[in-house]
Amino acid sequence: MMKNVLILCTGNSCRSQMAHGYLSVMLLPAYQVYSAGIETHGVNWRAVAVMKEDGIDLSSHRSHHISEYLHILFDVIITVCDDARESCPFFPGDVVRIHRSFADPARVEGGEEEIMEIFRQVRDEIKAFCEGLSIKLNVAH
Repeated sequence: MMKNVLILCTGNSCRSQMAHGYLSVMLLPAYQVYSAGIETHGVNWRAVAVMKEDGIDLSSHRSHHISEYLHILFDVIITVCDDARESCPFFPGDVVRIHRSFADPARVEGGEEEIMEIFRQVRDEIKAFCEGLSIKLNVAH
């Protein structure tokens, strides 16, 4: 039986989208992966670009609001920013909650190459986190 995992962030534009991309690959076939925000900011084009560099296609993703998923029973809820952890609604059942806050690359200011480098750094941190999480959840990849 497939389990459900939800990744939450503030706007479901960067960090949760990146984690969604990695975990969708790493946790199959054991988990169905969803991502959402406590707000919706649209998927950040830079997140799409840096994930494409690593072979993950987010071009069909869209920003989802947490309210879209209140009817789903989740086995695992992952918050990737402190805002989402503090604002996460109650989900019934035996839910495993995991928190790891990542810097928000969308807030970085500077030249384009500097901004893209921060996006790559956050992407790599999220990838390492997801790899460790897939091992913790006993999913071979």
